[in-house]
Amino acid sequence: MSIGGHRLKEWIPIAAWTACGPLFCVLVALGYNIMTFAGFPSEIRVRAALAAIIVPFGLATPFFFYFSIKLRELASANRQLSLLAATDGLTNCLNRTAFTALVEARLEALVPQGDHVHGALLVIDADNFKQINDRFGHHNGDIALTLIARAIRSSVRAGDNVGRLGGEEFGVFLPVVDRYGAETVAERLRRAVEKLAFVADGHHHQLTVSVGGVVFDRRTGFEELFRLADERLYAAKNEGRNTVRLIGCATSGAGFAILDS
Repeated sequence: MSIGGHRLKEWIPIAAWTACGPLFCVLVALGYNIMTFAGFPSEIRVRAALAAIIVPFGLATPFFFYFSIKLRELASANRQLSLLAATDGLTNCLNRTAFTALVEARLEALVPQGDHVHGALLVIDADNFKQINDRFGHHNGDIALTLIARAIRSSVRAGDNVGRLGGEEFGVFLPVVDRYGAETVAERLRRAVEKLAFVADGHHHQLTVSVGGVVFDRRTGFEELFRLADERLYAAKNEGRNTVRLIGCATSGAGFAILDS
């Protein structure tokens, strides 16, 4: 939706309240006056009817307009607070709580493709990050994290979700993706981080990440996916870092069955 269309959509409820609120007041006042002055001469009834129209419109219109504006401001403030509560302040990714809740909800809402529900969860960890903090200080470490988060967000697809799970660890949820698609995204973000130009105190430092992931084709929960993806992340770390390790798996009544690694 364009900016103009979004603004128009925001003003529609205000216009509706400003029009319908006074109209309701007029109808109530008019009905009351008609019943109250039913036995009076026609001239008095006309004046009473005019008063029932003019006074509510004159008083209620600015009131309902002001009331609607304040409701809009309150709704906007609540949206901002919700966004702040769900967002990691440093990286602008979802925080762990919001990311976990969103992934759980999206797992429940995934529409089967044939008999399967496809998707993947990636866990990404910055390599040797303690060295950056120890050598260049936490301020430069924060800059490095910001660059890494930006590279990850720029590498995923529209509709994917990125969260900061804690420290230098990030999560990416890929709905409706197969093994090849998950590997493509994982390698793309790994290369994007590898190409970053990070300079601290006049020194260039190579940034890299290790990626572990799990590709699933049945309904499951976040915790199980995270456990399997985290295991593959440790495998990537043990195999030299700056690499991607994924597993494909399916679920059965007994839990997950690993198909390959």
